[in-house]
Amino acid sequence: MSLDPLGPVTIGAREIYDELKTVGSKLDRLDGKVDGTVAEVADHETRIRKLERVVWIAAGAAAAGGGVVGAVIRQAVGG
Repeated sequence: MSLDPLGPVTIGAREIYDELKTVGSKLDRLDGKVDGTVAEVADHETRIRKLERVVWIAAGAAAAGGGVVGAVIRQAVGG
């Protein structure tokens, strides 16, 4: 009884080398995709921060405007 998990199959150095080259080329393509994804995420982060800034400015302006309108109404009513 043989304990060799491959049985009678023999894998030579050439097959290992060819497979290693294939894996290396796939890894290079994956690295390029990761770089592109990182750039997209950075762009999204920048855009989200700009939107958040606008929202906070608008909220502050609305709060200040509400305070002014309230003061004007109180003065008009005679309070």
